[in-house]
Formats: sequence, C-alpha cells, structure tokens
Amino acid sequence: MDFSVIDWEDILQASFDTLTMTGVSLLLTILLGLPLGVLLFLTSKKQLLEQRGIYALLSFLVNLLRSVPFIILLIVLIPLTLFLVGTSLGVAGTIPPLVIGTTPFFARLVENVLRDVDKGIIEACQAMGAKTHQIILQALLPEALPGLLAAATVTTIALVSYSAMSGVIGGGGLGDLALRFGYQRFQTEVMIVTVAILVILVQLIQWLGDVLVARFTRK
Repeated sequence: MDFSVIDWEDILQASFDTLTMTGVSLLLTILLGLPLGVLLFLTSKKQLLEQRGIYALLSFLVNLLRSVPFIILLIVLIPLTLFLVGTSLGVAGTIPPLVIGTTPFFARLVENVLRDVDKGIIEACQAMGAKTHQIILQALLPEALPGLLAAATVTTIALVSYSAMSGVIGGGGLGDLALRFGYQRFQTEVMIVTVAILVILVQLIQWLGDVLVARFTRK
C-alpha cells in the first residue's frame, strides 16, 4: 500500500466536517431531547405529571422515529432538509436528519436515566413544598447528571456513526471521503485511514465521557 497517494488536506477537511456535524448535531439533540426525555418521564405512570394519553402519544412518536433505519431516514427527510437549510448535501444538509434521528434516541435514554433516580428524593422535595420545576431543576437533573453524561456519550458515538453513514447521499465528512475514494475509486489506503480516524475519535469520546461520569458521580 502506498499512503503517499493520500491527499492529507482532504482527510483533514473531512475530519473537521465530521467533528462539525457531530458537535452541532449533539448540541441540538441535547436541547431537544433533554426536555422531551424529561416530559416522557414526568407524564409516565405514577410520576409528577402523570398523563397516560400524552405519554402514549410521545412514546409512540419516539418509537416510530427510532424504528426507521438511519439510511432510510436520510432519504425520506431530503424534502424537509431542503426546506430547512436549502440543501441536502454537505455538512449543512446532514445536520437536520442527524438531529431528527438521534433526538428520540437520546430522549429515551434520558427517560430511563431519570427512572433510576431514587424516588425518595422526589418525595422529600414534595414534602418540603417544592414546585415541579424546582424538583426538576434542583433535584432530579442534578441527581441524574452522571447518567445523563453517559447517555450523551452514547449519543455522541451514535452521531459519529450516523455522520459517516450520511456519506452515502453526499453528506460530507469522513464517510463521504471513504465512499468516494476508498470504495468507488478502490483507494484502500483512504479507507484504512478514515476508518482509523473514526475508531480513534470514538475511543476519545468514550474516554472523555467516562472521565466526566466519574468526575460527577457522588461517592
């Protein structure tokens, strides 16, 4: 193999594009998925705002989006993506389907994390006369922080995988580079380098997530 044929500027740009897609999508996913996950938890059975109808509807929508394979979601959402950002290609065209694809996933993780919080904490807050928003912001979320960080770590890794998959429709980043050069032009060296970078990126994300979880876990 001759790695001298690789255009390292393209590799660098593709890596930057992947980081941009992942970072922006993660921010939007957390902004949308965290409130959705909290709402799922609060409206579920025997919780503060129990509303079985609302919970059933939200749960159905979350499960519906989670059940669609991301590669299909990419294609189905092209009209919406064009409407939102004006293009379905490149970094900008990949972010909307990434956010729509991972928000339900993250919301369900958030719901599960909140279910693991000791119910005694909520009951104690209620006994002291705390309002619902105070319980959420001052007790529930701080207590669940390590689990939420772990959920965000898992979601970030999923975003890296999805961003690479978006190369199938010209989404940019390392996935697009691996497809166009590594697969279509039979440049095995490009494929090896892009895969290696993705593996290293995922390992770094997991390491950072583990460090943060350990840092905020109460001993």
